[in-house]
Amino acid sequence: MLGARLRLRLRPDAAFTAEQDEIRRTLREILGKRCGPDEVKAAVRTAAGYDRELWQQLSRQLGLPGIAVAEEYGGVGCGPADLALACEETGRALLPSPLLATAVLCAPLIAALGSAAQRSALLPPLASGGLTAALAVPGPVLATALALTGEDAAGQWSGGGRAGGVQARADAAGDGWRLYGEAAQVLDGHSASLLLVAAHTGGFARSRTLLFLVREDAPGLVRSRQTVLDETRPQARIQLRDVPAELLGGGEEGADVPGALAATGRTASAVLAAEAVGAAGQALARTVEYVRQREQFGRAIGSFQAVKHRLADTLVALEFARPLVWAAALSLAPGDVAAAKLRCGEAAYRAAMTALQLHGAVGYTEELDLSLWLRRARPLRDAWGTPSACRAEVLRSLTPG
Repeated sequence: MLGARLRLRLRPDAAFTAEQDEIRRTLREILGKRCGPDEVKAAVRTAAGYDRELWQQLSRQLGLPGIAVAEEYGGVGCGPADLALACEETGRALLPSPLLATAVLCAPLIAALGSAAQRSALLPPLASGGLTAALAVPGPVLATALALTGEDAAGQWSGGGRAGGVQARADAAGDGWRLYGEAAQVLDGHSASLLLVAAHTGGFARSRTLLFLVREDAPGLVRSRQTVLDETRPQARIQLRDVPAELLGGGEEGADVPGALAATGRTASAVLAAEAVGAAGQALARTVEYVRQREQFGRAIGSFQAVKHRLADTLVALEFARPLVWAAALSLAPGDVAAAKLRCGEAAYRAAMTALQLHGAVGYTEELDLSLWLRRARPLRDAWGTPSACRAEVLRSLTPG
């Protein structure tokens, strides 16, 4: 009730609609049956890194990958708030899926920058779940590429005419492009059917960054899965060895690639904040259940005043973070998005650390399901904009002029 009151106080029009409540209820019901901790552990160890059958079920029943895709392309036609609502539930269950890479990162970029032919060919299969995609940028600079760090996002991160990153050159015949270089830490890059690669072109004099489409069967493409802390978010190293590619947007080289990346970054950050809220809520719920059962000195440890205070502080942090998600998803203003990412990421980390400490040494063991939420919390807090970067963005948004 506290969360609902805070939402209504923050935005009188932010109460959930009947359709949104139905999405949340149905998604929670499906994930409750098909995405328990044992199923998560089994799914992340498959070659794809997720349960393909569950992904197809979510695509058919809810249109999950197409929630924010326009209806004319086979999507549901909803907005970022609905996508964030769904991702709170997937974050609660730690669902391993291509949702973040496909629906949050790639589909909006194709919709914003793609030619009419590319949108018609790619968005319908992306919305139906039949096609998955991944955004490849060089090295650990995704936050910079998405303009979430406040640094220069005009394209220097993609190589800037120097060695490193991914470089693009036009074919000798002038009817295509070739890519060479590599990108590491590409979310779902090992299994995606389509890669959206950010590459530098134009040399030093006409330096710019463009986005290119690369198919999974392209000659010269080498992909290898990397070891990561959070196995529910698989990453890959992408090597491009003179790989044929198609320019996103066709011949429209003047497209505003940095602007499209920045817009995508704001939505992605709001979605990550929603995931953090879901993960924090589930970690806290599991901890409350545990302290009711575990006994010391002949009584449940949940009856100790110090434990009650610790859990209450965690709950307050979570309830004050949750309304920021919807403020960010509705406005997509940089300051709102940064505030949501900051508070929700810290709430998730706090809930995970509280869970760890109240579980004692057993909380560190992989056999305990809690370890899944622990390995998600730290990356959620620091990924795509560290707390310090988020604070700097909030301050910039509050500074006049």
